[in-house]
Amino acid sequence: MSDDWTKVANAPDVPEDGTLLVQLGAEPVCLYNLSGKLFATHDTCTHGQASLADGFIEGEEIECPLHQGRFHIATGKAVGVPCTEDIRCYAVMIENGSVLIKE
Repeated sequence: MSDDWTKVANAPDVPEDGTLLVQLGAEPVCLYNLSGKLFATHDTCTHGQASLADGFIEGEEIECPLHQGRFHIATGKAVGVPCTEDIRCYAVMIENGSVLIKE
């Protein structure tokens, strides 16, 4: 394992078709479990500064709880107004039941 990978959670802690807010150093990160596959993005909406972990998953998108803007979870692409700026995505690896993300 490279030093660039950091454990942020245990895989069972991320609810099926749900989210989990974790910290990567000082950065808030949102973990997503889409039918057993885990993804990670920066947690803060680029439009309204809301926590995406409090948002709503619709298919492969997360809807911001503040103004209903949407992001594609796997790519971080802003796909719904008023969001126009993409969010950062992180590579995810599961090792021995731990969720690791690459900084």
